[in-house]
Amino acid sequence: MYDRAHLQAVASGKGDRHYTDLAARLKVAPATAWRLWTGKTAPSARVAAAVEAEYGISASGLLQQASPTAGAEQAAA
Repeated sequence: MYDRAHLQAVASGKGDRHYTDLAARLKVAPATAWRLWTGKTAPSARVAAAVEAEYGISASGLLQQASPTAGAEQAAA
């Protein structure tokens, strides 16, 4: 599962507080940056490599294991 909160926290620490800042730093389209920033999609291999180069977050650092109860919690909501 893609962890957008981790990316946002690290990006904010570097002064990038909006998806457009992310787009400029990663040299990706604003639409791609928006999808990453909002968690609508996980990064491609190329974008994950750019994230690692610019923010120091490895591809595995962008992903987290979904907890076994996550599905049950969402279903209950």
